[in-house]
Amino acid sequence: MENIPSDPMMLLSFLNMKLRDFYSNLDELCNALDLDKEEIVKKMAEVGFEYNESQNKFW
Repeated sequence: MENIPSDPMMLLSFLNMKLRDFYSNLDELCNALDLDKEEIVKKMAEVGFEYNESQNKFW
């Protein structure tokens, strides 16, 4: 995961921007960027954010 921000708040912004502008869901984003979905979800949960599938964003 070295090609994405390591800071949790920067990562939140990065993920939500990508989800909003380029990808219809988290699976698509993870596949396109070669990211481990479980690792992303866990990292975001550690700082209090979860993925909302119906809104296609972390909050």
